[in-house]
Amino acid sequence: MWTRQHKQRNTGRLIIPSLCVLFLAYFGFHAYHGEFGIYSKYRLQAEAAELQARLDAVKARRVDFERRVQLLHEGTLEKDMLDEQARKALNLSQPDEITIMLPASAK
Repeated sequence: MWTRQHKQRNTGRLIIPSLCVLFLAYFGFHAYHGEFGIYSKYRLQAEAAELQARLDAVKARRVDFERRVQLLHEGTLEKDMLDEQARKALNLSQPDEITIMLPASAK
């Protein structure tokens, strides 16, 4: 009768825990850095805040434009507004006048 003497190896005990660690590391990495991960959540929140600020700025400009257009409607025509627009469009003024044009962003 043959008997084999095998030396006890510890590598067999490490296979399942090492596979579990690799499995958890892989999914942990993708849970943080993946397309729908935690990092992406913060990046999307920052982008949403930036876009909301841009939307607010555009809405403010629109309100300003609507107010300026309202001044040009018939019946409520304001002479100063008409004079300002004509001077801008034609780039003309009288020789004895001082004209100070503000940039559009300063208004």
